[in-house]
Formats: sequence, C-alpha cells, structure tokens
Amino acid sequence: MVQAYLEKTTEIRWSKLTPGKARKEIPLALEMARAAIEKICEVEEPTYENTFGALDKSDEALNMGWQRLSHLRNVCDTPELREVLAELMPQVVTYSVEILLNERLYSVLKRAAAQDWVCELSAVQKRYVEETLAAFKENGAELGKEQKKRIGEITTRLAELSRTFGERVLDSTNAWEHIVRDEAELDGLPESAREAARCDALAKGYGTEEEPVWRFTLQFTSTRPVLTYAHSEALRREVWAGLQTRGAGKYDTQDLIREMLELRAEKAHLLGFGSYADYVTSRRMAGSGKRALEFINQLHDEVHAAYIEEQESVRVFAERAAAKTIDRMLPWDVAYRTEQLRREKYDFDAEQLRSYFPMQRVLRGMFSIYEELYGIRITERPTHFRTPGDHKKASANSVEVWHPEVMFFEIHDEQSGEHLASFYADWYPRESKRGGAWMDCLICGRPPVDGNPRCPHIALMCGNLSRPVGDKPALLNHEEVVTIFHEFGHLLHQALSEVEISSLAGCNVAWDFVELPSQINENWTWQSEALDRIAQHYETGSPLPPEMKKKMLEARNFGSATAFMRQLSFGKLDLELHQHTARYAGRDIEEIDREILSTYRVPLAREGNSMLRAFTHIFDGGYEAGYYSYKWAEMLEADAFTRFLNEGIFNPKTGRDFRRCILSRGNSEPPARLFRDFMGRDPDTKAMLIRAGIK
Repeated sequence: MVQAYLEKTTEIRWSKLTPGKARKEIPLALEMARAAIEKICEVEEPTYENTFGALDKSDEALNMGWQRLSHLRNVCDTPELREVLAELMPQVVTYSVEILLNERLYSVLKRAAAQDWVCELSAVQKRYVEETLAAFKENGAELGKEQKKRIGEITTRLAELSRTFGERVLDSTNAWEHIVRDEAELDGLPESAREAARCDALAKGYGTEEEPVWRFTLQFTSTRPVLTYAHSEALRREVWAGLQTRGAGKYDTQDLIREMLELRAEKAHLLGFGSYADYVTSRRMAGSGKRALEFINQLHDEVHAAYIEEQESVRVFAERAAAKTIDRMLPWDVAYRTEQLRREKYDFDAEQLRSYFPMQRVLRGMFSIYEELYGIRITERPTHFRTPGDHKKASANSVEVWHPEVMFFEIHDEQSGEHLASFYADWYPRESKRGGAWMDCLICGRPPVDGNPRCPHIALMCGNLSRPVGDKPALLNHEEVVTIFHEFGHLLHQALSEVEISSLAGCNVAWDFVELPSQINENWTWQSEALDRIAQHYETGSPLPPEMKKKMLEARNFGSATAFMRQLSFGKLDLELHQHTARYAGRDIEEIDREILSTYRVPLAREGNSMLRAFTHIFDGGYEAGYYSYKWAEMLEADAFTRFLNEGIFNPKTGRDFRRCILSRGNSEPPARLFRDFMGRDPDTKAMLIRAGIK
C-alpha cells in the first residue's frame, strides 16, 4: 500500500493525509531513516556515495512526511492534528538530535573526509562535506556523553515550547471578536473592509441580509483598516485593546518565552558559544551576534533623526486636527492620523488602488515579469478538493488541494521545456490557518545528474490577504501586492535551484541571505512599467491612471523612516534577548521591551503589551536571533537591484544572470561570493538608505 505521507509525487493526495495515517507513517519514516544511518555507520571502506551522498538521502521520506503534517497544522489546524503532532514531535526531534550527536556516524564521516578522493569531488560536493562536518561540530558532536544528553533534552523541550507558543497565539487570536451593530461606527472605513466584516458576521451567524451587523477579528486584514481609517475613536480603541489579548491572559506566553530564552542560552554555552546569538550567526554572513547587533545599531543611528521628525510631524498634525494640545499620542490614533496626514500631503488615498489590483491580474502580471526575466513559463492547473473518505472522481488534469480556495501552478523552462517545479498558492485567512505569509518547500527537487531525470521541486505560498467579497474578486491593497511578490521571490529561489544536494539547495542558505530573492522582488511593485502589467481595473480593464500612479510613487517614502525603525526594533529585541539573555532573565517582558526599545519608539500616552507575546517569528518560526536578516537582506537586495535599474528592469540578460548567480545556486558557495558573482563587488548599505529617502 502506498504511504500517503511518504509518497514522492508532484501531486500530493491531501485527503489521504489523516491524523491516523500520520501515527503510522511518520514512525515508519523514522525507522527508514534510522536504518539508512545505521548502514552508513557500518561502512568500512568509505566513498562519497556510501557516506555523505547516503546521508543527504537518508531522511528524504521523513522530511516529506513531517513537512506535510506540519503544513496541515499551519493551514487546517484541528484538535486531532494538534494531538498527533504533540505525540510525534518528540520522536522526530529526538531523531534529529541523535543524528548530530551520533559518535559512530561522525567518526565515519570524518574518516571519509580525510580520504584522497575528496580532492576529486565537485565543488558542490566539497562544500557539502565542509558544511556537514561544521554542522556536526556546531551541534555538539565533540561533546562529552552527559553534555550530549543535555543537548538532546534541551532541543526536545524547545520544540515542545515552540509548538505550544504557536498554539496559544493562534487560539488567542481566534478567541477575540467585536460585533458592530450601528453602521455609523463604521464611518471612514473603506467599502471593502465594511463588506468583508458584514460577510464574516453572516458566516458566523450574526445579523441577517436585512439587518446586517459587522464582525471584526484580530486578523491583520480586519484590524489594519480599522486602525488606519475608522473615524470612530471608540472602535479603534476597541480593536487596539483586542490586539493586547494576543499571547496574554489565559493564553499568556510569557512563561514560554522565559524558558525558551534560558534553554537557548544554555544550549549555546554547552556548545562553546558566548550567547545564543553567537551560536546562530556563527556560519551566517554576520558571523557573530555582536556583528549583527552592531549592524542594527548602526542603521538605528542613521535613521533615528528622520524617524523622530516623521513622528513629530504626525503629532503636530494630530494637534491641529483635534484642536488641542497632544504631548503624547494614543496608540490607537497613530495609524489613523498618519493616514490623514498622508492624504493631506499627497492627496492620495491608497484604498483607491484596490480596484486596480484584482488577485488574478496581479498574479498573471507578476508571472509575466519573471517569465521574461528568467526564461520560464508558468501555467495554472485546475484543482479539486476532497474531504477524507471522499472518492468522487475529479475532472481530468485536475490537482487535489487541501482547501477549495487553493490554486496550483507549474513552472517549466522556456528553452528546454523541462518541468522545474510545481507550487500551491493559498492566499486567504481562515480561523484554522496561522497568521502572516510564508513559503515552504514540500519536496526538494534535483537537477538531472548521473543519467537520472530531473526531479521537480514542490513548494507552496501562503498568506492572509483580502478575500473575495460578494460578487467581487479579491481586491488587494498595495501592501498585499508587495507580500505576493515577496513570497514568490522565496518560491523562485527554491523552484529554480540547480543544486543536486538537497541540504544545499534552494532556500537552504545562510539565514541572512535567504531574504535577498524575496525582498528584491518587492522592487518591481514600485516601478511604473511593472505596475502597467499588474494593475488593471477589475470591472473596466483600464490600467492604473497616470495621475494615481504618480501620486502613489510620490507618496512611497511617506513614513519610510518609521517603517524602517519598526523593522529595526524587531531585530533589536530579538538580538538583545539572545545576545544578552542573562541581563533580562526573570524580568517582566513589558519592562524589557520598553528598556530595549527606548530610542526605537516615541513614548505614547498608553503603553500596550510587548509584541514579544505574539512574536511567532522568533518563538515559533525559526527566526530566533535572525530577525535582523530582513534588514541585512534588504541591504543586499537594494544594492543588487541597482543593476536592474541601470540595465533595465525587464532586461533578460540581467535576469538570467540573477537566476544563474543567485537563484540557481542555493548554498553551493558562500553567499558573499554569490553576491560578488552577480554584482562584481561587496554590498553597500547606501542604496537601501537612498531608496528609503533617508540619504
């Protein structure tokens, strides 16, 4: 019988992936992986194929199965899935720890690395040998028995804490709602936000078509319009107060945060590092927690004056608008007054853009840009959705998906016709779906090597964007368009990978390099010629009017220093906690937040809860001691995009060079060398600061 979780296929049978099957198939995959490792441990005459080559393939089935199960938890969360994940996670984590602390395995690999044949390996294989041995050493392979045991205990416990953190944040997000019964309270809200709230209320059994009410939640697509546009201060205050419940009260995450920080610091010290930030960054471009923190602090100093000036201009405007003295603004007024000032200054209402950004047009326009640049062809396939036990026949050429709203696409090379990758796209919020936007790899493909055919990559993009309302298609704001381009950049990094070793392929790169392909894509959403491809009125088909486009581009850098400082503040919090953990041990996280970010925020009349309470990126997302990488990668991509600006944003030669030098190479060479291959020099922060209007 085919094992649904372990089946290597370009079209996954999602309806077969039940919690019951996971209980049987994940342990089977663990057995297969352990057997493969044991075979390597018994090698007497090491070759590349029976040691490092075998190691790269040893856990393919386990990775496939676990990735599918974890993905379902992210998009179709149920009590049954949580239960099976809680049962299986300790087993999977224990296995991963066993591998890196396996003395016999490490001994065989070291013996293999000392053989003469290593000199004859390809550059990619040599890189894999070096990276593998470094990973073993970095994770404690040379520690004593008791230290190894403790590392295993810490790693298992951290996985449990991370899972619990994510569940508490999701549950607290879903626990809050606010029903508006008086339509007058909605004054100022865009029609799209009103209609979404009305439809959401109806779907939940509130109100009727004749007597509507409006439901607001803590999903970003619900809170952002209220805080930005609603004239009702009471409504804005209510939503702001709701946001303070995430990771708080009965869903308090403070105990989880403290324990995770303590365990991470202990793990780093056991492994010989001064801090967890040093441990995490040791093989990344930054090289150390100290260097990463210096990078954030340096940018803070560059941006601080512009940030204070922007915030002061909003405060002065708020005083004028309210006709009273305002020493410190209320937190639920900041976004609202900022948007009013933007409209006054530029005569520009960003909500007017929605009608020109229907989802399908944005996708098709985006695809056309990168098809032209990278020499690929992207085609959509029809899809069908099945519930477990549903055996109804699907239409020909149709691909099964995990939810009716999910789309499916294939990427082929324009010149050779090869099938390079397939990917799913799931863009709309659901209560069973985690917040934010992300890209993941379900199957890491391989290029054709040693006479074997190409194995396509299988990946996915997910988000929580504005959904279709009534008979209208999904109409996006420009922020959401940027999000789609960002995640598609990650996806192309995986889909266009030509590295035959999976652990070095695609997005498996240094964490402060991984955001380069995603963030560089955002630039096209601000280029006039690119907007002509992605913006088209959903009813009339007309392009974005020149005057509207002009105002949009002129207003681009309005509030840029504030947005810049906001991202820096996230990186600062993350790095301080992981570089100087003992300094903050046992203290209230609100107090810690205010202390660390004293010069990263202006004082407000009311202080809210620390964003750490729901900071899933660093407590349930793999970005711990690595959030600075967004700004590090922004430095790289802003600099790299200057080449597109100089040579043409649709220039196929420049695009092919980016595909060849960056997208196809994964971690086959050090990231600094890949950047130099594309740009001919080392990166410079100047382009990032100029683009933001700060220099």
